[in-house]
Amino acid sequence: MKICLAIALGFLLDLWLADPGWMPHPVVAMGKCIAKLESVLRRSFPATPTGERTAGIVLAAVLPLGTLLFTTLVCWAADFLHPALGFAVQTIWCWQALAVKGLAAESRNVYGCLAAEDLPAARKAVARIVGRDTQNLTVEGVTKAAVETVAENFSDGVVAPLLYMLIGGAPLALCYKAINTMDSMVGYKNQRYLYFGWAAAKLDDAANFLPSRLAALVWIVAAALTGQDAKNSWRIWRRDRRNHASPNSAQTESACAGALGVQLAGPAYYFGEYYEKPTIGDAQRPVEPQDILRANRMLVAAAILSVLAGLGIRFGFLLFLR
Repeated sequence: MKICLAIALGFLLDLWLADPGWMPHPVVAMGKCIAKLESVLRRSFPATPTGERTAGIVLAAVLPLGTLLFTTLVCWAADFLHPALGFAVQTIWCWQALAVKGLAAESRNVYGCLAAEDLPAARKAVARIVGRDTQNLTVEGVTKAAVETVAENFSDGVVAPLLYMLIGGAPLALCYKAINTMDSMVGYKNQRYLYFGWAAAKLDDAANFLPSRLAALVWIVAAALTGQDAKNSWRIWRRDRRNHASPNSAQTESACAGALGVQLAGPAYYFGEYYEKPTIGDAQRPVEPQDILRANRMLVAAAILSVLAGLGIRFGFLLFLR
């Protein structure tokens, strides 16, 4: 019951406050640990494909397990000192593991720049939330990038951490965030990380396999609730959910593309290199900046649905065990 309450309160705090700049965030600490471990491991293993892959495997084992152990001990110690302190720690970390308002706010910043017809500012704004090169994106390109990241990050910024905290509280959710952060930093198929980031990328694929599919289904329901095309969302998801190098990324992107009746994805530049990527969805109409706001409405509706359904299932399971 305590975890259910911590999740519910953490979700409300995320909707209200997002991630205040003054509050230390565990993902920032994870990023620093990843950078330090990468430096140490690259010095400790030979600069060969086998050596780099082995170093990457060590990183992929040490960071998530270390995160799980550390956060479990902190939660246990806080609860030992006083149950209220233990509940506060769980609540704060559940709050920080979720990213609904922050994602919506960042994408709305992109929309604001596009509405003001300030393309350079829009490119800078979208660069904060996407990994691709943005300096040469058109208005359509900026819009598509923002919509895609809202859809994709609904899975790894909301549904995945929620699922893991429902199973194992804040420690398991932060273990997942460590995996996801690690992939975002080293899971690239470029010259530097092709071998070193292999294990991180594979682990992230495994951790997101179920959440991404659940997220797509919830997104389709949210499309119906927000006045978008749920039937087409289902159709495009069924057709295009595998149109991505990742087994997970196209799940929610395809549901979003279908709901909006637009075409997303396609070729893009990453770190100056051109990548030929398949498209997702049908171009029933041109992408427009208002699609960012439509995606945000589906994001919030889907997040609320996910929390209510998740808490209901966990609460029902606890009642059954009694």
